[in-house]
Amino acid sequence: MTIEARIRELGNRHRSLDETIQREIRNPATDSLRVRELKQQKLRLKEEITSLEARTH
Repeated sequence: MTIEARIRELGNRHRSLDETIQREIRNPATDSLRVRELKQQKLRLKEEITSLEARTH
């Protein structure tokens, strides 16, 4: 898999996590621990994307 393809894949997962987080936040019975874990996953993906983008420049 090329770096560009990996960046796209990670970007898709990042957006999907963002949508999941937004759904969780709107839920009246929000599980704050789950939201925190999802945000941490999202941050790790963003860091990986940034790292890969730096390699392509």
